[in-house]
Amino acid sequence: MSSLFPTYKRKHIELQKGSGTIVFDQNNKRYLDFTSGIAVTSLGHCHPEVVKALKEQSERIWHTSNLFEIQQQELLAETLVNQTNLDAAFFCNSGAEANEAAIKLAKKFTKRNKIITFKNSFHGRTFGSMSATGQQKIKEGYGPLLSEFIHLPWNDRQQLKNTVDSDTAAIMMEVIQGEGGVKVADPSFYKEVQEMCKQHDILLIIDEVQTGIGRTGKRYAYEHFDLDPDIVTLAKGLGNGFPIGAMLGKSKLKEAFGPGSHGTTFGGNPLACAVSQTVLNIIFSDNFLSEVKRKGIDFINRLVDSLMKLPFVNEIRGEGLLIGIECDQAAELIKALEENGLLTVPAGEKVIRLLPPLTVTDEELETALRIINEAFNNIYTKAI
Repeated sequence: MSSLFPTYKRKHIELQKGSGTIVFDQNNKRYLDFTSGIAVTSLGHCHPEVVKALKEQSERIWHTSNLFEIQQQELLAETLVNQTNLDAAFFCNSGAEANEAAIKLAKKFTKRNKIITFKNSFHGRTFGSMSATGQQKIKEGYGPLLSEFIHLPWNDRQQLKNTVDSDTAAIMMEVIQGEGGVKVADPSFYKEVQEMCKQHDILLIIDEVQTGIGRTGKRYAYEHFDLDPDIVTLAKGLGNGFPIGAMLGKSKLKEAFGPGSHGTTFGGNPLACAVSQTVLNIIFSDNFLSEVKRKGIDFINRLVDSLMKLPFVNEIRGEGLLIGIECDQAAELIKALEENGLLTVPAGEKVIRLLPPLTVTDEELETALRIINEAFNNIYTKAI
């Protein structure tokens, strides 16, 4: 009997070693990892430059607490806000913590109560971030949550216009809903969100925990839609597997987050910052991001060409290397892909999510496409 709480429905697989996109389990079975730890290991497993950064920092100093100056934080913050309309960073340990900070900051700065989020969104599992999340299944059994969150239908401009009022502190959204099914809204919806924020002096919070740090072919996914966020939250790919989160914000918000207003023991320690700085040095390169975009467009097009002719495939969508295949037998197909050496992850009941490392090679994408085609066609053959 395990001494762990049964919080997770785990696969009977233990990944014991990996390099790049390739991982091996306890039986030495080889897989292509198109989960990336759920959009985390964007540079693949055991990237040599990231390993080097961690080793070198571990021999200097690990942790000092935020009672002291940490130069690595200053450098990392500057890298994150460079060439954006954002000005400052707060470092923490996870996406949920980053979203908690964003919620607190928005309410404290505006002195308003209501935050608008969207159905099928996912923002975390703490009480604040869970209250913001638009999925009832993760809230069941916890009793009353924070009451001032309004969950609107995704991509519904009229309901948004009808709901905004003088007590609205912020609109909080993922520009591409990850856990909710890799859903992109119509460009007019993003424009409406931005206009509502400007018109009513509402803060725009963009949750980039899954979509940020190059996942969609740009540094941040909001850049695809010409949005001007006041707050951006990050984690996952920010540390390539080393725990780190961040909240970025405009300079006007600094006054609301003075000494004693918020804090963290471990957030932004020298180990985390050294790793993250190395990750950004690689990913925040125009050539690197262009390659992510190219590979994503090519892979999505090839998936469309080969799968959309099958009657149980409804849609293939995404941006960069965040890709969703909506189909009727998602759970069965995920299992079949796994058996044939390709690890994927669901996004809801009917979407297979593909999240390869951003360093995935064209040859690995070709292998993945072959495995996907075989699995999907086998399901189709059985059905006829």
